[in-house]
Amino acid sequence: MDLSPLLISIKVAFTATFFTFFLGLYAAWKVARGKRFKGVIDGLFTLPMVLPPTVVGFFLLLLFGRRGLLGGILESLAMSVVFTWQGAVIASAVVAFPLMYRTARGAFEQMDQTLLYAARTLGMPEREVFWRVVLPSCWPGVAAGAVLAFARALGEFGATAMLAGNIPGKTQTMSLAIYSAVQNGDDEKAYLWVAVIMAISFLTLGLMNYWTGYQERAKRRAGNADG
Repeated sequence: MDLSPLLISIKVAFTATFFTFFLGLYAAWKVARGKRFKGVIDGLFTLPMVLPPTVVGFFLLLLFGRRGLLGGILESLAMSVVFTWQGAVIASAVVAFPLMYRTARGAFEQMDQTLLYAARTLGMPEREVFWRVVLPSCWPGVAAGAVLAFARALGEFGATAMLAGNIPGKTQTMSLAIYSAVQNGDDEKAYLWVAVIMAISFLTLGLMNYWTGYQERAKRRAGNADG
């Protein structure tokens, strides 16, 4: 059996989650602290979550295609992301970004603000405040956002098909393999890939729930010990 859809999906999902994690953290922190145009910026960052994936893929194709703004620049450098696994990463990252952003932003806005005031009163630089105070305090929410972004990137279909295509062994992820199997009447193969992607998704979410519960229990034990 050809396992390339599984390997491509995992490679694309992990790579997309890596970029989404840091970009989502940065955007969430800036928006959570900002006041001007907050609603507009939040709407733009959340838009890929409510648009149909094929629409997102169409816009990405316009942007990265030969006549697109970035596509023309890449072509002048003898590079292209259209019909490549890098294109699948970009499509998956854009679609998964809102989940990371919204979850992290919610965690930042709900954190205890006295921790920030105390750190700043002690003269701690803003960058150090974020990495040593904010992130550890909000880590359960941030980690949950990363897991949800990974699960979304793993199952991305529409935007990936538009930008990266459905090329076996190159850009064909498990979702695209399911589509191809159904189109070819190979239900057994489709069932197999559905089972694989569901198993990975359930395992990922199960580990997230277990880890989040473990963190909450550890905090309660620490609080009881202090009391």
